Amino acid sequence: MEEEISLPPDTLALLAEFTADKDARAKRFLDLKSAAENIFECANGKLSMDLFGEDWNASQFWYTDETAHALAEQLLDGATPESGIAVVSAPSVYIALRNILAESGSSGRPQLCLLEYDKRFEVLGSAFVPYDFQFPLRLPPELKGRFDRIICDPPFLSEDCQTKTALTACFLAKHWTASSDAGAGSRLRFISCTGERMEELITRKLYSKLGVKTTTFEPEHSKGLSNEFRCYANFECEAWKWR
Repeated sequence: MEEEISLPPDTLALLAEFTADKDARAKRFLDLKSAAENIFECANGKLSMDLFGEDWNASQFWYTDETAHALAEQLLDGATPESGIAVVSAPSVYIALRNILAESGSSGRPQLCLLEYDKRFEVLGSAFVPYDFQFPLRLPPELKGRFDRIICDPPFLSEDCQTKTALTACFLAKHWTASSDAGAGSRLRFISCTGERMEELITRKLYSKLGVKTTTFEPEHSKGLSNEFRCYANFECEAWKWR
């Protein structure tokens, strides 16, 4: 009769710890989904980024509420029900957009779309589109040329990441031209929030055709950020001027 194989006690303890941790993560996500659904249902659609913890290893750094609100307001300024607003890798801005629209109570709302790698944001509904900057054009074909307002916050300060994000933005945009060169109905409002050291790449290479420049607005993050951060845009507004 063969002897029954058993694992050492310390190995069994590690295995039990791993299983418990996996189960706890699954429960946290289910709780998160339930909480998000309840908040949208009971609080007129308002949601907080506090439900989504940052993962710094995944380069997740949420904006402060004030920064997210200011950016969202500029994307909504002048928007109509025919407008499309694409939020690329900036979920805190998407949350701010949802909250502003919920508070306004307006029935005619622009289409919102969140392109994001973190699948926890699936709880936000059909506006969520899984997105990996490594595959910038791996997107639903119906999103091509749909958006006249775009904000991007590339997760990494590298030329590769910034360039691939720009390919995504070009795919999404209704028009790829400077606001001053387009008619009122075809102007693209474009914002990119990223590091100061990306300035030349952003303004002189990737988005020069859009007339993107460095603005006076300095985005702030809820838990701080060591890198100097800047807001680049192809328009001036109440929140910022060009430097």
